[in-house]
Amino acid sequence: MTAEAAVVIPVLVAFVLALLWALLAAADQIRCVDAARAGARAAARSEPETAVLDTARDAAPQGARVELGREGDMWRVRVEAPTRGPGVLALTLSAEAAALAEDTVGGAGP
Repeated sequence: MTAEAAVVIPVLVAFVLALLWALLAAADQIRCVDAARAGARAAARSEPETAVLDTARDAAPQGARVELGREGDMWRVRVEAPTRGPGVLALTLSAEAAALAEDTVGGAGP
């Protein structure tokens, strides 16, 4: 084995591991977005709060925290999930979605 190979192989391994971590983090971010949207849709349909939270948690990455709130006519769902990784690579991913409450739609018309 040459000296160049002894240097290049660990660099390539580190690069591949970084790519895998980035891929897993991107997949978890997409799952956070999907979970927030699913929860907001369920809340807009006036489903019970426990059902809304369960819907969002089922779609979210493992260990995610889900928050539900209503501001006026809008339901808001926020999902936060930690990423796996050592030190600086341990990030907290988040996504938020809002949906108009269906019980406010179709009020008195002109």
